[in-house]
Amino acid sequence: MVGMEDKIAYDVVELSGGQKQRVAIARAIINDQDIILTNESTGALDTKTTQNIMELFPDLSAQGKTVVIVTPDLKIAHQCNRMVHIDDGKIITQFSQ
Repeated sequence: MVGMEDKIAYDVVELSGGQKQRVAIARAIINDQDIILTNESTGALDTKTTQNIMELFPDLSAQGKTVVIVTPDLKIAHQCNRMVHIDDGKIITQFSQ
């Protein structure tokens, strides 16, 4: 689901930062977590891989999972069905699509 099939036999030290991010997402999916918290989950990914990962999250949500994405990237935030803007620990704005 995260495009890491060709890296299955690699040691973690052989993986790039983006590949490690995808492994973390895969681990959350495999462990069947009800809540998936991500912090800049696409920060080290190229545009195409970012979009592929972002397409996973609505599918997980449809399965009853709660996916929380923390990101400074507004392009990522605007793909979510709810956005909460927090500045200095205070909620500034909220919107739901």
